[in-house]
Amino acid sequence: MIKIPDALLTAAGLALLALPSAAFAATLSLPADASVAVQVIDDLTLDADRSRHDDILLRPVSHATDASHELPEYCVLVGDARLDGERVRITTKALTCVETDGDDSEIFSGEVSAAAYDADGSYGVAACDGGRCELTSDHVFHLQFASALEIEEQDNPAARINEQRRQADGTGIANPIPAERPDPDE
Repeated sequence: MIKIPDALLTAAGLALLALPSAAFAATLSLPADASVAVQVIDDLTLDADRSRHDDILLRPVSHATDASHELPEYCVLVGDARLDGERVRITTKALTCVETDGDDSEIFSGEVSAAAYDADGSYGVAACDGGRCELTSDHVFHLQFASALEIEEQDNPAARINEQRRQADGTGIANPIPAERPDPDE
């Protein structure tokens, strides 16, 4: 029997503890001050009568040349919008993304702190005219993250179900091997 010195076991255990959590699970990461291009999903109108709108939905825009980073294609961000002079101030509070690679998918969901900046780098989005602000779903603006984003992959029960369904040997839920049963006509 080979005897492994206690010091070696201790060093190996400490090395495992020192590994970043990304080594054990996928992580959606963006550095502090990352900038991503987004759009509102539904048109947004703010004016003196309704100067605030909570829980607006945003989606990322791919291949924006002036953004420093991109989110996965299938993301939804939740934020709040308020009228501030001639600009719309948008802050985000939550994010859910699904990243796909062939038949595999990863789900990321968590809290996020980011604020909207217009293409010129000004805080808030210039979408106002005469006290009425209209932000349409084709207007692209940037979210700048206040801190680094680190969201670990969430459990994905649908992936396990889909794996069972894809099993080709007949043991999957969608294609079980017929059980031996007596013929009801006999």
